[in-house]
Amino acid sequence: MNVLTWTELDETERVEALRRATAAAGAEVTEGVAAILAQVRDRGDEALRELTDRLDGARPARLEVPVADRDAAAAGLDPELRAAITEAAGRIRAFHEAGMQSGYAVETAPGVVCERVVRPIRRVGLYVPAGSAPLPSTALMLGVPAQLAGCPEVVLCTPPRPDGSADPAVLAAAAECGISRVFVVGGAQAVAAMAYGTDSVPRCDKIFGPGNAWVTEAKRQVSTAEGGPGIDMPAGPSEVLVIADASADPEFVAADLLSQAEHGPDSQVVLLTDSRALAEAVAEEVEAQVETLPRAAIARKALASSRLVLTPDLATAVEVSNDYAPEHLILAVRDPRTLLAGIERAGSVFLGMMTPETLGDYCSGTNHVLPTAGAARFTGGVNVSAFQIAMTVQEATPAGLERVGPTAVVLSGAEQLHAHQRAVTRRLDRIAAGRAGTGGQADTDGVRP
Repeated sequence: MNVLTWTELDETERVEALRRATAAAGAEVTEGVAAILAQVRDRGDEALRELTDRLDGARPARLEVPVADRDAAAAGLDPELRAAITEAAGRIRAFHEAGMQSGYAVETAPGVVCERVVRPIRRVGLYVPAGSAPLPSTALMLGVPAQLAGCPEVVLCTPPRPDGSADPAVLAAAAECGISRVFVVGGAQAVAAMAYGTDSVPRCDKIFGPGNAWVTEAKRQVSTAEGGPGIDMPAGPSEVLVIADASADPEFVAADLLSQAEHGPDSQVVLLTDSRALAEAVAEEVEAQVETLPRAAIARKALASSRLVLTPDLATAVEVSNDYAPEHLILAVRDPRTLLAGIERAGSVFLGMMTPETLGDYCSGTNHVLPTAGAARFTGGVNVSAFQIAMTVQEATPAGLERVGPTAVVLSGAEQLHAHQRAVTRRLDRIAAGRAGTGGQADTDGVRP
């Protein structure tokens, strides 16, 4: 990895230096995804089986995993791994439960009460990747919030192993979250199945989960179609940006960069530092450490689109990071909390040298389903509220209508929406007539007091 000097780059070169590899996916992915979606929409399970055979090289005996098989897989898991899944789920549950939204009611005027009530989404679809490696942690990150939200129906799709079965650890994580409906379907075809429904896979109201460029594009396409499902966010190939000063440990910084580079060839890692010595030391460490990784070939492909950038100071590094809006941001500096005050856009932030991003991926308690490709500019990571609908409710008494109705009359008149206006004035007239007929006491005439 070569060190780029930020001040020596013009605007075009700066944009190119931080250009994500996924930005080049282009028409091939868009058209390929559209073709897969059409096949599943038109031919359902038949298309799912054909695509699973062709793209995953597997022929599951059945698309849905029987609950007994799920439970058997969980029971047969290595006890240490099973305990780790349970422990991680507990921390994820504790963190997300603390931030759950609740309803409230406000009397905005005498006799007018406005409320906000929270309801779970009826049926949600969770996508758990397993392309180059199974991700039981993603099943926890999605399943725990769905469970806390109280979603009545939760569907989980994950790619099959070569023998057509689901990964046992993913099944154990699903069991930990009370998910009983698991399907061995992966990629864009899994998104299509959850979006449109098939004979086996039920149609879902909202789809969650990260994935490669094909999965991300599939989520985008189904969510923009008429009557399509909602989606959590653009959650594509992983990325990490590290801001480091001269106090940072090059060994740790390199390890953090590689922890994301090994996710996939389209992942991206970036280092911003005001220390040339650190940047050069990190470059050497990356080269030394990548040689020892079992997934070295994948990591090297990701490193091809990754960058080490020398900035004149940490303030500039913060500005660049805010423009980039990384999925993961590590502040490997002497005083990370001071630097945090200037951070405006990031999916999840990790403070100091003893907080590797890996903790957030698995077990600190925060969610690892985070916005990628710059989407942290406008959204955050998955939480319980993403699995809920917040409805507003209002109720007015006759006195309340008399208090606020005239405002509605004026505003609807200004907009020349006279039916809106008369829906109020007819009621006000009825209240006034009732008062006149009862010696000043309003006759509610069917209007709830």
